[in-house]
Amino acid sequence: MDFIAKVRLPATRAAHARSAVFVPDGELSSRRAFLRSSASALLMSGFGSALLSACGGGGSSADLPDTPRLASVDNFRDIAGAGGGYQTVDGRQVRRGVFYRSNTLTLSAADKAVIDTLNIATVYDLRTPGEIARVADVMPTGAAYHSINVTGDDDQTVPPVQMSSSATAMMESAERAYVTGATQRAAYGALLSQLAATPGVQLIHSAAGKDRTGWVAALLLSMANVPLDIIMQDYLLTNTYSAASINAKVAAVQAENGDAAAMLDAPFFSVQDSFLQAGFDQVQASYGTMSAYLTTGLGMTQASVDALRDRLLV
Repeated sequence: MDFIAKVRLPATRAAHARSAVFVPDGELSSRRAFLRSSASALLMSGFGSALLSACGGGGSSADLPDTPRLASVDNFRDIAGAGGGYQTVDGRQVRRGVFYRSNTLTLSAADKAVIDTLNIATVYDLRTPGEIARVADVMPTGAAYHSINVTGDDDQTVPPVQMSSSATAMMESAERAYVTGATQRAAYGALLSQLAATPGVQLIHSAAGKDRTGWVAALLLSMANVPLDIIMQDYLLTNTYSAASINAKVAAVQAENGDAAAMLDAPFFSVQDSFLQAGFDQVQASYGTMSAYLTTGLGMTQASVDALRDRLLV
């Protein structure tokens, strides 16, 4: 498949894509403090329709029940947000109940019964073969399974303490590679094209559901013209949804290798706004606009972009 197709979105949609992703550096720096403090507060206010209610509203999605919290899969959530769905820059809402995101599907019997009520038709597993071999998914009843190894690696593990650069720098570099790497671009292009063409409710997941899956969620929300502030808030919610497991991983490193190692490794287990911003900055540096990245970079056709955006919006 040719992943260098030179197709561009109409100018108005390209403008929306830019407004959903890029802001001036000065404005961005002032927003980051707000984002760090607000994500936990928004989630603490309740997991029902009140969550990010300022970003949602009416529309058919508001009639859906709240997305269930799953004790055994802590980062499971609706990509569209809660309530009526995230609001876009052009006054529409992202449609809930269509695309879900998650960490590995280590579903308990009780949580499997709950997730089965969502009628998930397809699961996309973005993990490496090594990760899949260690922990297999517990599949929702009736769902098809597709493995898309977005990094192309045989396995993915936390680097040793004696690493050549900081964990934060490594995570930012991995995010930029989603934009620059040929393997990553081919995989993400294939995934997004399949999401556009496959009917039914779909779930995308990786090991922690935060980096590889977080990039997919950010791309989908960008395509729907959700503002950057809301995309970043959604990205940072991993730190609240998965707080217990993040703390447990850091504690395990601390117990085995000491405080200094735990401090060095901590960024591997959570998300920071600089990670996602590194990916967005690379889109701008390499392609200029999000629409050019989707088409020229990922090889999506205009028809697939339009079909996916139509599925995303109420």
